[in-house]
Amino acid sequence: MNPAAPPFESQFKIVGMTCASCVSRVERALAKLPGVQEVSVNLATETVRVRVAAPVQGAANGGGAPAQGAPGQGAAEMGMGLNVGMGVEADEATLWQARLHRAVRDAGYEPVPLTQAAEADPALDRLWGVRRDFWPVLLAMALTLPLALPMVGKLWGEHWMLGPLWQFLLATPVQFILGARFYRAGWHAIRAGSGNMELLVAIGTTAAWGMSTWLWWRAEPGSMVPLYYEAAAVIITLVLLGKWLEARAKRQTTSAIRALQALRPEVAHLLPDGVRREQLQDVPVAELLPGDRLLVRPGERLPADGVIEQGQTQIDESLLTGEPLPVLRLVGDTVTGGSLNGDGAIELRVTAVGTQSVLQRIIALVQDAQAVKPPVQRQVDRVAAVFVPVVLLVALATFALWWGWQQAPFEQALLAAVAVLVIACPCALGLATPTAIMAGTGVAAQHGILIKDPEALEAARRVDTVAFDKTGTLTLGQPVLRHLLPAAGVDAAVALQAAAALQRHSEHPLARAVLQAAQAQLEPQELELQASAVQAVPGRGCHGEVQGTVLYLGSWDWLQGLGADLRGWQEQAEAWAAQGCSVSVLAQQHGWQPLALLAFADQPKPGSAQAIAELRALGLRVLMISGDNQRAAEAMARRLGLDPAAGEVRAQVLPGDKARLVAELKAQGRVVAMVGDGVNDAPALAAADVGLAMSHAQGGSDVALHAAGITLMRGEPLLVAAALDISRRTVAKIRQNLFWAFIYNTVGIPLAALGLLSPVLAGAAMALSSVSVVSNALLLKRWRPPARS
Repeated sequence: MNPAAPPFESQFKIVGMTCASCVSRVERALAKLPGVQEVSVNLATETVRVRVAAPVQGAANGGGAPAQGAPGQGAAEMGMGLNVGMGVEADEATLWQARLHRAVRDAGYEPVPLTQAAEADPALDRLWGVRRDFWPVLLAMALTLPLALPMVGKLWGEHWMLGPLWQFLLATPVQFILGARFYRAGWHAIRAGSGNMELLVAIGTTAAWGMSTWLWWRAEPGSMVPLYYEAAAVIITLVLLGKWLEARAKRQTTSAIRALQALRPEVAHLLPDGVRREQLQDVPVAELLPGDRLLVRPGERLPADGVIEQGQTQIDESLLTGEPLPVLRLVGDTVTGGSLNGDGAIELRVTAVGTQSVLQRIIALVQDAQAVKPPVQRQVDRVAAVFVPVVLLVALATFALWWGWQQAPFEQALLAAVAVLVIACPCALGLATPTAIMAGTGVAAQHGILIKDPEALEAARRVDTVAFDKTGTLTLGQPVLRHLLPAAGVDAAVALQAAAALQRHSEHPLARAVLQAAQAQLEPQELELQASAVQAVPGRGCHGEVQGTVLYLGSWDWLQGLGADLRGWQEQAEAWAAQGCSVSVLAQQHGWQPLALLAFADQPKPGSAQAIAELRALGLRVLMISGDNQRAAEAMARRLGLDPAAGEVRAQVLPGDKARLVAELKAQGRVVAMVGDGVNDAPALAAADVGLAMSHAQGGSDVALHAAGITLMRGEPLLVAAALDISRRTVAKIRQNLFWAFIYNTVGIPLAALGLLSPVLAGAAMALSSVSVVSNALLLKRWRPPARS
């Protein structure tokens, strides 16, 4: 491997993690491997992402294991979840994967490739009609119930009591067979020089079981001594039940990802070129290649991204973009894999497959957001690293104070220490943040909002100013040439013909408006006029040579600055600007003589005014940034409900100045969100505290999408308010979870140490603490964005 080669990432599942201490142990085990740059473990998804950038030879010399695969077998073929960078050999990546797996296994956990983990769905794995993962809980409940009945009988004044032998026979299998997982995990923690939840449960329940056995052994034959087998058995049963409920709840937090993954069909109908529909071939979607021609029947999901070559239909993109209504797609339109075809059969040409498809990129963005730790979680991990040792010390101090200082009976002192061990719960601390992030980013993705990382969530929560680029964001971005006023002696058709020649190869919205007007008003032969040496000046216009004359077409200020005498046009230009039109000038360089005045009109998007009102209701300041002249920008702003007098309009801003304007706002102490959709918005999106890139029917700009922390899959301004709202709610949920996790431990441990909680109640509280944290995070799934009125 070339040391200069880019790093690659490995992602796989880890079985056996239960608390934040487990996360810390896995991260330490992987981080100490030479060449590992970054490790991120997610307790909620039980996955790890490792970034590696070292020659595999160096890793192997450090004790790496050889890969378990055939020579030359690629990492992707082995299903290991590797994202191999350019210049990284697949065999070397496979060696690294084996080394990472060994490190995790040595830490006491089981690494599982993502593909294998996806196939092993516990909801589908059943034994005699019962989910296999619930059988240990069911058996523990069956054995524990007879032990717990005497505790219930006391409520009615009954004194039921099993004999010591029966208590021993029922409690021992629960303790050492069904509870074996606690001993295994605890032993691995001790070997690694750390602690975890299982270690606390194992020590506490073993103490209760051992004390009961000792009291039974020293009791006189036939006497009834107080035993505590039921405490140990009930604690283990409650913890097993709590972990099972927690796993079910955690699975619900990943429902958004699973729903997206289920969108891609397994089979596609391939139509080789020159073959009739009757001769189509059914092939696995994984075998599709760009350029393949496919038939999609009514009611089927599109197997890949593509362009429609024949037919028209209504496409349901709701699960991808959140758009509730089907969208009409015609020949030449781009369609997205995973969308649901309506009532028309279409033929499409595949443009993207696999990881390059829109669906897979959405899934990857959501998974990336859920894998990255926010700053608050890193602080929690530092607390969790010392949590278990501190709890052990508190338990020892509790026992010593009760037995030594208070002169309490040995049994009472030991039960107080057991209650301390059992009630302490690092699990809730470890789950508080990732479960909220998973639920929040998942429900946002279902409504067309892709949040790329937790930092964007945190920044969005603090935003107090939202700046919109005007064209294509607040407006439709489809301006039309509303007016063309030629100079005296200049034919309007000739002026339009020259303008179209200058704009023929431009992608600017105003250029498209000129070409559309030319195609509608000119004869075909008039459209053949060509321009040469055309150069675009960003934010200004363009110039080129047409039939030997150098012509300039651009903004009023630009042409005026170059020397064009526009005094006779001033009144008309101001009148058009007052109507919200963008005014451009066509002039010849010789003498800077104006040839025509052009006015372009765009329309606000439906929902733009409502979006601005929604943002104001959130207490935010809203700005509109436009390259138009001041009067045109202010006219559009008033239609949107903005107040130019309050400084809510920034006009005549060049593309390169947008980032500078954002920096000025930040220098004033404002936390800025920038909303845009074009290439020239990318610097401003990157400069803002949080960038929101707006996609649209034409796909948006990839540059803008990559520069932004949040991507809006629909070109609806209302999604901006929705994105900021779900960000605020997600961060609030994280803080709620952390508050209750800390309060639970800071209140519960002292109560247990004071003898105010029995071990059984402590075990129940511990089991419910993690479930409550996950359940609280799941409330985010009920969130809905504001509907367009």
